[in-house]
Amino acid sequence: MTPLLLGWVAGVAGQLQQASLWADWVYALLLLVALAIGMGLWRIQGSGIARSLGWLLVGVLAGAGQAGWRAADFAAQAMDPALEGVLLLVSGRIDSLPQRGADGHQRFELAVDAAERQGRPVGIPDRLLLSWYPPRGQEGRAPPVVRAGERWQLPVTLKRPHGLLNPHGFDRERWLWEHGIGATGSVKAGRHDRQIRRLAPSGAWRIDAARQAVREQIDSRVADDRQAGVIAALVVGDQSAILRQDWELFRVTGVAHLMSISGLHVTMFAWLAMRLVSALWRALARRRPAVALAVPVPVAAAWGGIVLATAYALFAGWGVPAQRTLLMLAVVLGLRLRGHRWPWPLVWLLAMAVVLLLDPLALMQPGFWLSFVAVGILFSSDPGQSLVPESQVHGWHRPLRSVGRLLAEQGVITLALAPLTLMLFAQVSLAGLVANLMAVPWVTLVVTPLAFLGVLLPWAWDVAAVALGWMSHGLEWIATLPWAVIERPIAPWPLAAAAVVGGILLVQRWPWVLRSAGLLLVWPALLWSSARPAPGDFEVMAIDVGQGSAILVRTTRHALLFDTGPRQGEDSSAGERVIVPLLRALGERLDAVVVSHADSDHAGGMEAIAEAHPQARWLASFATEPSRRCVAGQHWEWDGVRFDIMHPWPQDYAEDGRTLLEDNAMSCVLRVTQAAGQESAWLTGDIDADHEVRLAMAHPQATATLLVAPHHGSATSSSPVWLNTLKPRHIVIQAGYRNAFRHPSPTVLARYLQRDIPWVSSPACGAATWRSADPGRVQCWRHQDRRYWRSAPREASAAAGWTAKAGESLAEDTDD
Repeated sequence: MTPLLLGWVAGVAGQLQQASLWADWVYALLLLVALAIGMGLWRIQGSGIARSLGWLLVGVLAGAGQAGWRAADFAAQAMDPALEGVLLLVSGRIDSLPQRGADGHQRFELAVDAAERQGRPVGIPDRLLLSWYPPRGQEGRAPPVVRAGERWQLPVTLKRPHGLLNPHGFDRERWLWEHGIGATGSVKAGRHDRQIRRLAPSGAWRIDAARQAVREQIDSRVADDRQAGVIAALVVGDQSAILRQDWELFRVTGVAHLMSISGLHVTMFAWLAMRLVSALWRALARRRPAVALAVPVPVAAAWGGIVLATAYALFAGWGVPAQRTLLMLAVVLGLRLRGHRWPWPLVWLLAMAVVLLLDPLALMQPGFWLSFVAVGILFSSDPGQSLVPESQVHGWHRPLRSVGRLLAEQGVITLALAPLTLMLFAQVSLAGLVANLMAVPWVTLVVTPLAFLGVLLPWAWDVAAVALGWMSHGLEWIATLPWAVIERPIAPWPLAAAAVVGGILLVQRWPWVLRSAGLLLVWPALLWSSARPAPGDFEVMAIDVGQGSAILVRTTRHALLFDTGPRQGEDSSAGERVIVPLLRALGERLDAVVVSHADSDHAGGMEAIAEAHPQARWLASFATEPSRRCVAGQHWEWDGVRFDIMHPWPQDYAEDGRTLLEDNAMSCVLRVTQAAGQESAWLTGDIDADHEVRLAMAHPQATATLLVAPHHGSATSSSPVWLNTLKPRHIVIQAGYRNAFRHPSPTVLARYLQRDIPWVSSPACGAATWRSADPGRVQCWRHQDRRYWRSAPREASAAAGWTAKAGESLAEDTDD
């Protein structure tokens, strides 16, 4: 079975690397070939390398075929692009735990029963992710509360799955695919309220409805939102209830794994359930001895515990750690009841293969690897092993032995997973060992049992909240330690894989001569740093932040951020969610930040950037301090690269520092020029056409190799005079997918096309990178890292459509 299971995992991994899917019959053929080879091998007796390689091939073909077949079947349900942005009347069932925001908006998944457009049925994906906001201008009027399991008729507008795409960033499109969501959208309240109706219930009992009821009881009982969120996460698996500040605290201290339904929680619940079933079965057997003869107590306890633990895992959201733990427990208990004892690697591989059978995309989740690697390390290293048999440990030595095992296991896990954590998140919590020694027993033995007890006795939630408050104070103190977290750039996967193997070697129970080889494998990944421009050259990365702006400029030894991205909700921003993690993954420390103007789509991430990079120098058009204002004429040089502030002019500020122009017109414009003066990039904020023309007249000889489109490609910018003067060779447009402003404007795109200026936009490109050493091309991350679950780039077709709509504009621009 070992080569078969290894092949299965490898086949799934290979299929997930596909840039585009094959036809479904190709995957069916792979499955048939795997079946034929497997039947042939089954009939052949004996063993050997050839037979093992044959079963390995069977696993590869079967794993790739099964994963590909499922993916092709889901892709066939893709939403028709013609239905994007069109008002549809959809009826269906609320099929998830609804999430509620501070402003009253709700987000939930809808299992679709039917959909129509203007009275005619239309086909849409079976599962939607919808947001329901208060009507515009009526933010105080929250929409009606939806409950899991209810059926509703809703007027909605939809769009195909799309997300921001940056190196080392969160892949929202993969998350949507993994959850079976074929489209996202919003409920169109207000003038369409008459079409909103709660329909007759289906009568089916829903687990999510019970989860929602328990979560609401927790919210009403526990006054502190922080404690209520953690309790809800532990009881019903609602991790979105945990506040962002708490997630940051748990991340820094390395205890975030305790705040979700982890393998530790499932194992503890299964152990308690087996004890309970065993006691009940023994009591029943005393009354009816035939019961014990038919089903022995150990068998009843084992399978009763597994069934109850499965129910708990389903109630808590059925996450990968819970699935993995249940599968391992079921296999181990089943083998022991039959008198067998498989080697741990086979049990480990079997659990991994079954998880991937249920959810192939789980292989792409960091939690999958952290969970399975941690269990494998504990199996292989056995950190709690002692030379003294358990039977010879008595009295007060028993608790000491338990503490010793806990210390040993936590130390081994922390050390062995450190390289993997660094490679996944570009940071590792050195304080995690201390924090986990405190938090693991506290959460496992105190907080979690009290949280569950609260379902029956609500006063237990009050006690759990107090216990969480004490723990939070301790974690906050640990997080202030200067050595709490170390950060390193994410290394390429060969170095990362070697480092993970090195971490595993370091904790094995082998001679130090062999274990020291782990240091040799870890060291290259720790020393690695991303390639930087040569002296005199520079690199520009237009980060994909949606409808907003954020541009990273790197020289040999310095880095500058132009704009900080938009706000993303009441308590988060692109600075926190996108830019800071990207800078961490690249190993960048900012030397300067320039914020073009005060609009929230350019300045929304300032607070997060300032907190993460306090050493950076700041310039902004709205700064109150004269030394921090950007004013034309300012310039500096880094590593042979010149930086010039081209706008606004001194006369645009009043004597008291007030700005004399409206926000967009005050935008800072930054020109970055190569040492030899041949290649340059212009970063322009939201400068308008009038001030573009003034800049062009003030610098008639200026040219641009790369131009970041002013105002996201709005019709109020990118004037013909500006384009004719700068003659840019490439244009990058930072805009959101199907944004409400309809950026970029068809008129502006027509101007680019008429002048044969190639352009890329964030929705189709993702993060766009241009280098002065290679000025002839702009690299798109969506092109470089193609995956079949992501929307394909559509610049060419979009450009053709926009040109057709803007035909009249071409003649007007020619006259200009």
